[in-house]
Amino acid sequence: MNISGIVVQSSPDKSAEVQKELTEFSGVEIHAVNKEKGSIVITLEDTLDNVPSDVMMDVQKIQGVLAASLIYNYCDE
Repeated sequence: MNISGIVVQSSPDKSAEVQKELTEFSGVEIHAVNKEKGSIVITLEDTLDNVPSDVMMDVQKIQGVLAASLIYNYCDE
């Protein structure tokens, strides 16, 4: 099991669109949103459908995302 905590910084005016795209990723859950600043806190759990490092790169490619920073990682294997 691999769980990552990530802060996604988006343009405030694109925050809703970014949130919608984030929910389409397997293993991603949104925990907090600051609409005024465009900050979104997510967790990413590895699944059979994803590789966390690939998903992190894909998150950074979403239109409106300014940065995605890995804040925490837990691995139990």
